[in-house]
Amino acid sequence: MIDVKMWGRALAQMPKLSQSEWQAMDPVAKWLIACRASVLFMTFTASALGALMAWRAGVFELDLWLATVLGLMFAHATNNLLNDFTDSRRGIDKDNYYRNQYGVHVLEDGLMSERQFWGYLGVTAGIALLLGAWLISQRSGLTLDLMLAGAFFVLFYTWPLKYYGLGEPAVLLVWGPLMVGGSYYVLAGHWSWDVTWLSLIFALGPTTVLFGKHTDKLEADRAKGVNTLPVILGEKRSRHAVIAMIAAQYLLCLVLVATGSFGWPLLLVFLNLHRLAPLFTVFAVPKPGAIPDGYPPEVWPLWFSAQAFRHTRQFTSLFLLGVIVDTLLL
Repeated sequence: MIDVKMWGRALAQMPKLSQSEWQAMDPVAKWLIACRASVLFMTFTASALGALMAWRAGVFELDLWLATVLGLMFAHATNNLLNDFTDSRRGIDKDNYYRNQYGVHVLEDGLMSERQFWGYLGVTAGIALLLGAWLISQRSGLTLDLMLAGAFFVLFYTWPLKYYGLGEPAVLLVWGPLMVGGSYYVLAGHWSWDVTWLSLIFALGPTTVLFGKHTDKLEADRAKGVNTLPVILGEKRSRHAVIAMIAAQYLLCLVLVATGSFGWPLLLVFLNLHRLAPLFTVFAVPKPGAIPDGYPPEVWPLWFSAQAFRHTRQFTSLFLLGVIVDTLLL
């Protein structure tokens, strides 16, 4: 039986489910939960930003964009499924590891057999490949190169990139030049460095969230042999790195306005400036040893990542509003 309400729940969060709840769900709901569909919104937003820049340049084509955004979202879903499979097979997600504490892990929780899992993965990857192939047929040039770069990160993000401190730089490249810049290229047929710089402002948001998450579970990752960039840098430098990346978002907005690449509406992000002092105060000290009073228990043990996510949501809303207003004023 189709449960549209569960679809909405899966798109909004990563719920914990019992075996009976899982068995009662329809295949679409199971797929949405298995591939962690709640995080696909950032991929949609990245492609939408690239599309907005194409529309701004007078080269927007709806069919090309729909194929692009769906292809990116199915590629991201493929990466999430591969991430869970690889970490489960390597023993990373066993013994109540962080991944199991904040959402369903269909393999570790015994909700899905490996055969069923590979069925979902095959369909997801197949749709992404078909959409990518169609886009290549419609737009030559760099499209194939961008697709191959994306496939590389899908296949190798979990291992070896994440294990050797390259996961965080990969996210910056994927959510920035690859997703935003790539969406623009498919629609416009040429590369834009203004769009590239704009994409980095956007991509710093999810990068700070990932950096925060890997800082939250730094000791657990180190014990498991997962050498993320925070494991390599250490806890203190990692906290400072997040502060630097957040500050860079505001600085880059100033630079793009000062150089005339974009207009004053991009400075709407500074309406969020009053939230930076308390945010930086959080990142200035180590994570609490126990859940603070009043802190949402469903969020703990995530701490730095939750703070970074809140800022990213606030900043990105103002950032996108600024880009939209600037485009309308042209």
